[in-house]
Amino acid sequence: MQVKDVMTRNAECVRPDSSLQEAARKMKSLDVGPLPVCGEQDKLVGMLTDRDIVVRAVAEGLDARTAKVRDAMSEGVSYCFEDDDVQAAAGQMQEKQIRRLVVLNRDKRLVGIVSLGDLAVQSGGDRHVAGKTLERVSQPAGSK
Repeated sequence: MQVKDVMTRNAECVRPDSSLQEAARKMKSLDVGPLPVCGEQDKLVGMLTDRDIVVRAVAEGLDARTAKVRDAMSEGVSYCFEDDDVQAAAGQMQEKQIRRLVVLNRDKRLVGIVSLGDLAVQSGGDRHVAGKTLERVSQPAGSK
């Protein structure tokens, strides 16, 4: 089974020059915690989470109305391709201890996000993949 068969499609992104307030409003309206950050032609340049806004910006005294997404986002985001095998994506999530993985097409444009929930619900009854991934992601760092 390929990632495109289980991922959440039509993931929305935010631009690096958007304000953190705009990003937070988008998170609220979409009811999500993470947002991919996309530059030109929907090319992935980072990831922004609600926690990033609080810890990297608000806690440091930045004004969410004027601070930019680029000021709080994470760069070097892990991703997989839509035609990758679900097992490979789950393995990457386990290895990096992440609960969501951005999904790109072969042109490296954002096409979706695959989450632990997607693996649990959509993986055709293969509960082992979702269960093993959840177990490994939930381990404290350094205890593998």
